[in-house]
Amino acid sequence: MNTMLRKSVLGIAGLAFTGGLFAGPVAAHADTTPVTSNPVAAVQADVVRADKPDMGRLLPHGTPSNQSHVELNDEQIDNVKAIIAATKKAGMDERAAVVSIATALQESKLENLGHLGDRNDHDSQGLFQQRPSSGWGTVEQITDPEYSTLAFLKGLKQVDGWQDMPLTQAAQTVQVSAYPDHYAQWEQQAADLVAQHWTS
Repeated sequence: MNTMLRKSVLGIAGLAFTGGLFAGPVAAHADTTPVTSNPVAAVQADVVRADKPDMGRLLPHGTPSNQSHVELNDEQIDNVKAIIAATKKAGMDERAAVVSIATALQESKLENLGHLGDRNDHDSQGLFQQRPSSGWGTVEQITDPEYSTLAFLKGLKQVDGWQDMPLTQAAQTVQVSAYPDHYAQWEQQAADLVAQHWTS
């Protein structure tokens, strides 16, 4: 990683920690209104991406080793579709959907988890295991797949150069997980799911 990118990533991570958001967003996510982009560019992007996404775009760094895979039920597939729909609503591309789905696979296996009692990691809930106490939103909000995805994507947008980072680094900069390398194991399955459902 070049020095400028490293400083940028470390600076963002430092701000998140300093701001008391150790296990939460890069910045407060109470407002998940997507940032508006150039409408002409958005229309052109939609035209270009009308077909099934190209695997080269979904996995720009290739597939990391030691990939994991889980069989998904109908509810989990519905959550995949909700993440993809929210990604499009946020004006972001297929790679953002791959990062989001891989993150949700690691955090919850794409299950919209409520409070797990003694097994809960603090107050983490939902697809992305976001924490109300860290500024992600209310319990009702973070257990809504659209809201939680938009909140995650808002954090991702604030990571300078996330598009060029390995997936696990981009996800970790937003999530600030105790297991920063675990997101990489879901990249292939996430890419396959985006390829399958992006246009459905």
